[in-house]
Amino acid sequence: MPNTRTFVASVLALWAVALATAVVTWPLDATLALFVGGAAVAYAAELVVIQLGWLEHHVGPKLLGVPLYVLAGWTGTVYVAYRFALLAVEGWLAVALAAVLATGYDVAADPKGVADGHWTYHTDLGGPAYRGVPWWNFAGWLAVAGATAGLASLFL
Repeated sequence: MPNTRTFVASVLALWAVALATAVVTWPLDATLALFVGGAAVAYAAELVVIQLGWLEHHVGPKLLGVPLYVLAGWTGTVYVAYRFALLAVEGWLAVALAAVLATGYDVAADPKGVADGHWTYHTDLGGPAYRGVPWWNFAGWLAVAGATAGLASLFL
């Protein structure tokens, strides 16, 4: 796998900067909602698709097949997307915009992860795919990112 350490390090760096920024600029309950609640939502979503056999991760360490760095990637990405969304709009519109922004990031990033061998999709669900990434992955990003930003919005 090319650049596995660099890849994981960049995910963890984004998460660390996002978390540090949230701790300094947000109420503690909003920070915990996004980073702890969001990690739980992301873990559950990842676990479902892994248990169904639709997704296999090749980078560890893992908990029941879910790599721990993925939880940092989800929450760091959603935090950045939500902060950008809050610059433009408020309330549930910001949550929706954050979900779209985070999903847009995934549209750009996920095919690279597939190409680099960090994960593999195994599914016969049919429907469109983009550069080896099935449609349901992007739908999942939209739902999980919206749920994660929504959790934080309850405390802002």
